[in-house]
Amino acid sequence: YGPMMTLLDRFEGGELLTVEAARTELQAIARQQEIEENTSSNSGDLEELELSEDPDKITYRGMGDDMPTVVLPMQLLSLADAGFTDIGQQRDHNEDHFGIETSVVRRENAMSKQIQAHGLYIVCDGMGGHAAGEVASAMAVETLQQYFTTHWSDRSQLPDEAVIREGILMTNEKLYAVNMKNARSGSGRMGTTLVMVLVQDINVAIAHVGDSRVYRITRKQGIEQLTVDHEVGQREILRGVDPQDAYARPDAYQLTQAMGPRDNDYVHPDIQFLELNEDTLLLLCSDGLSDNDLLEKHYGDYLIPLISSKANLDSGLIELVDFANEYNGHDNITGVLIRLKMRPNADQF
Repeated sequence: YGPMMTLLDRFEGGELLTVEAARTELQAIARQQEIEENTSSNSGDLEELELSEDPDKITYRGMGDDMPTVVLPMQLLSLADAGFTDIGQQRDHNEDHFGIETSVVRRENAMSKQIQAHGLYIVCDGMGGHAAGEVASAMAVETLQQYFTTHWSDRSQLPDEAVIREGILMTNEKLYAVNMKNARSGSGRMGTTLVMVLVQDINVAIAHVGDSRVYRITRKQGIEQLTVDHEVGQREILRGVDPQDAYARPDAYQLTQAMGPRDNDYVHPDIQFLELNEDTLLLLCSDGLSDNDLLEKHYGDYLIPLISSKANLDSGLIELVDFANEYNGHDNITGVLIRLKMRPNADQF
């Protein structure tokens, strides 16, 4: 990141000796990045800015051991998202469902510009045969959206773990009740996986049940799978079984939990919280997109470019799903992308 490196050189050369001088320079850099970010969103002629330093912890070098370390916090610059689902090449109906709810508020005056954003993103992969899986996945998405409308009233912070867990278990109870009613009439059981991301500025909560996944993609770390599949193979690995032996089992890919088939005693969602500190792309997906290590092998071609503000998320996601149809195609394919761009928060320096 050129301006930041120039600032570091000026520190090393002794040109900037006070905190006030550093703050002034950082505010100018943040304003310039904001201008270039907005211009980049409307034009394909500008090159994407990349940070060559860890933006979460920038230490000014050459200042001596007796000088304080300057830690530069980050703030949200922009939030964008996209969702897409496809029936796949071998299915006659689509049992996947997704939901996106996002709100972005901009506050600007002569001195500064702030963006406050929150979003709720859900992907569900239904199961249970024709119609049943479609009903389960759609019901889960709609129930959770309604739940967080009333249980996430303070959008200045994320709901805590207990609130998120309560919403998931309430959704499972609703699906399970329908299954019990249908069982009395001779209908089969329905169920669905769940993966959900809640975003509040640079803070993220992730929850999942089943084998739908969340990935984080950054320029620095590449691709990271943030969720662990709830299936027999992974359960055995957690018990200390060698991965090769765990996945040699004929039931290795059988789910150990899902939404709907059983009551809440058998549903244990994994919930985690993250604070992002660099430009980040989050991907929620059903296993039709992640099977056969497609994302791990091809993220560089299909996902890394989408971190850029110049990239169109909708088009990029469709291209990824089209490729997944060629690479896999055996199942429904669903993905939701969230792009979070950061900038230095000079106001807190």
